[in-house]
Amino acid sequence: MGDLLVLWDVDYTLLSADGLGTRLYESVFRDMFGRDLPAVAPKAGRTDRAILLDTLTLAGIAEPQAQVDDFLAALADRAGTADGTVQAHVRAMPGASAAIAALAGIGARQSVLTGNIRPLAALKLGLAGLGEHLDLNVGAYGDAHEVRAELVPLARQAARAAYGADFDGLSTALVGDTPLDVEAALATGARAVGVATGSFSAADLAAAGAHAVLPDLTDAPLVLAAVTGGS
Repeated sequence: MGDLLVLWDVDYTLLSADGLGTRLYESVFRDMFGRDLPAVAPKAGRTDRAILLDTLTLAGIAEPQAQVDDFLAALADRAGTADGTVQAHVRAMPGASAAIAALAGIGARQSVLTGNIRPLAALKLGLAGLGEHLDLNVGAYGDAHEVRAELVPLARQAARAAYGADFDGLSTALVGDTPLDVEAALATGARAVGVATGSFSAADLAAAGAHAVLPDLTDAPLVLAAVTGGS
């Protein structure tokens, strides 16, 4: 097969972190503003930069846009110094490790395209035991842009520099559990693979235009076929 770049979503696609990100948001907000965070904006499929801007707006923070970078920096620091007590909250989704290994077995390059900032994604993946075969240096992360689709060119550019190959069009596949994952793939000409392990159904993901939809990741041959377009 030709060069293939597989970009995995993290939350509810590869793993469940049981609200770890929200708890870190709450902790950073308390440190920065001296009060409890009243609510977190909708998160599914969105980037940390977009979520935080809306969250700070909802909390009544003056000039929220001016606070986002400081909040992201504090969030990165908090994720980078998290202790072992957070491990109990993170688990790999059934079949995730085997699916990643199966794609590695056919020579696919793999990373993440996630709404998480990199330190938080790395923390979750490490705790879930999913670090092998994922080159996080060519991933794209949630501090880069408010719009998820804008992350795809960043990952392609990094992968091209790392591997000396182009990953244009369907040579890139995005795998995720939300319509926004599908939208990001379609907007950038990538293959869109939906996985109905989050809050959206297989029908929701198909309606969003996914090229293939999986119920979960437990059937590795089915994952391979969905990602590569094989039968």
